[in-house]
Amino acid sequence: GVGERSREGNDLYHEMSDAGVIDQENIENSKVALVYGQMNEPPGARMRVALTGLAMAEYFRDEKNQDVLLFVDNIFRFSQAGSEVSALLGRSPSAVGYQPTLSQEMGMLQERITSTKKGSITSFQAVYVPADDLTDPAPANTFAHLDSTIVLERRIAELGIYPAVDPLASTSNALDPALVG
Repeated sequence: GVGERSREGNDLYHEMSDAGVIDQENIENSKVALVYGQMNEPPGARMRVALTGLAMAEYFRDEKNQDVLLFVDNIFRFSQAGSEVSALLGRSPSAVGYQPTLSQEMGMLQERITSTKKGSITSFQAVYVPADDLTDPAPANTFAHLDSTIVLERRIAELGIYPAVDPLASTSNALDPALVG
């Protein structure tokens, strides 16, 4: 969890323990590794959480020859923390107040999520979209690296339809006419 509430992390931990994903009696048998950075942490710590989780995923892929499913909640908080760190360093902000290195930082993180001969990392990322603006630089930089997006829409949820997926705003490279024909 990148910059999320500690209660949510605690709930997830206990749900995974109850489901047997985390074996509290023999932790080596667990099938998950968790990293948390809370909302009240300094921005540098929150920014490092996503990179730490990714380093752990790379370890399981490269050293343990495993296929890894990496959940990131919430990747926007990585960008937000980077913006705060940039401001603390006295850098002039660029578009909409984000750090001038936003695209580079996001690219460096996202490009490490890949397959090798030893294993793979597949990522599922929650992306907060400020003011529901899909063109905001932080989510837009994230979307550029994703193979597919599932867009949840408030107006669909207000109709009582769950999951509130907007199929027209959602995308998938697997449905690219150049690939599908």
